[in-house]
Amino acid sequence: MSSFDLSGRVAIVTGGNGGIGLGMAEGIAAAGATVVLAGRNAAKGAAAVKQITDAGGNAEFMDVDVASEPSCRALVDKTTTKHGRLDILVNNAGTNIRKAPDVLTAAEWHTVIDTNLTSAFVCTHAAYPHMKQAGGGKIINIGSMMSIFGTSFAPAYAASKGGIVQFSRACATAWAKDNIQVNSVLPGWIDTDLTKGARREVAGLHERVLARTPAGRWGLPADFAGIAVFLSSPASDFVTGTAIPVDGGYSVQG
Repeated sequence: MSSFDLSGRVAIVTGGNGGIGLGMAEGIAAAGATVVLAGRNAAKGAAAVKQITDAGGNAEFMDVDVASEPSCRALVDKTTTKHGRLDILVNNAGTNIRKAPDVLTAAEWHTVIDTNLTSAFVCTHAAYPHMKQAGGGKIINIGSMMSIFGTSFAPAYAASKGGIVQFSRACATAWAKDNIQVNSVLPGWIDTDLTKGARREVAGLHERVLARTPAGRWGLPADFAGIAVFLSSPASDFVTGTAIPVDGGYSVQG
């Protein structure tokens, strides 16, 4: 359907060289957009680019340190200089330090907040004038089920992801007049490198996730291709400020 066609569009996906970011990037590229995969690991980035181009999509890798404001701004500048436009921004890059609140240090707090939340602000701030000048754009910010639920072992992560949802809503209300839609996606328990670490560190997590998830499985990065295309395309032009769970029903199970 033409409502989902992204031909001629340009997208940036931070953390797009693996996990959920790559799953979203694959969907966006398959719908016709050129996708810039932004990350720190060039070898991983090259493999992700090959995966997308082998499937017939257009992708390239750009180096970025999302914890650095100059690096985030340079990413947007390089993309718009090279491609002449920026239509879609997916703020996906993230990290976690699993400690209880009483043992988490301020430095560790800032590491998580700067990577997960401040980077989304900076990249969005840099992208806004380009989207406004072009007459519109799409911004997708990756939250988490921990935007909704509490957990003892990820206070900084949960705070950053709760912040993502409220930041998205603020941008959505501010920029609706500019035809820029800003939405959050809330992944449930997804099989990625980040959650593999959680399963090693949190006893019984795997079994608890399966027991609570009606779909009866962990999610896969590929499960995010469809929501990425929807929120990047004209099909979602009247959808803004939302926070959409992609969790196999985890958040509705009592």
